[in-house]
Amino acid sequence: MAELHFFTGTMDCGKSTLALQTDYNHRQRGLSGLMLTSHDRAGEAVVSSRLGLSVEAVEVSPSTDLWALAVDRLTAGARIDYVIGDEAQFYTPDQVDDLGRIADELDVPVYAFGILTDFRTRLFPGSARLVELADRVETLQVEALCWCGRRATHNARTMGGHMVTEGEQVVVGDTGVTGELSYEVLCRHHHRRRMTAASARVGETGAEPLPFAAG
Repeated sequence: MAELHFFTGTMDCGKSTLALQTDYNHRQRGLSGLMLTSHDRAGEAVVSSRLGLSVEAVEVSPSTDLWALAVDRLTAGARIDYVIGDEAQFYTPDQVDDLGRIADELDVPVYAFGILTDFRTRLFPGSARLVELADRVETLQVEALCWCGRRATHNARTMGGHMVTEGEQVVVGDTGVTGELSYEVLCRHHHRRRMTAASARVGETGAEPLPFAAG
């Protein structure tokens, strides 16, 4: 039986690179797949890696019916030996249900890639549903690093180098960008203190008072 496999991790840990490698490995065996994406950093209808690789894909919007998409292609004579869904955190719970249905009823393996939590450390609805439904959930072993050298566990949204904690959940951006809005991966310690690399350079400690020192 085909499985729904969810690969997760913070930004910068190589999820899209692994999605592209998975697609390449399958195509090398003569298989044909359905590539899905949503809000990729490089634009619509593409899966891209920070290493410079990219392939065309179907852009998933909130109204996309993934089950109908797969069935229509198969009915038209196309082959779908596997499905790869990148940026799966942006899929709706119903679309994740469709991925599970594709694996179960069409016997097509599905590989989903996405981050678990947003810049406020809240689960994305799509990722939450993937954790609930996936046959396997795997945290990628390539660890992104906080500016302090610790393992990065959280995604921070920054404006002008300073961490922000309010705003829309879905705002497309990337790490290592010099523009006003960007993202940075942080360890929990520095995410709690809102200490980005920029604030650390200028000496903003973000220290919290000890509970017995209050008042």
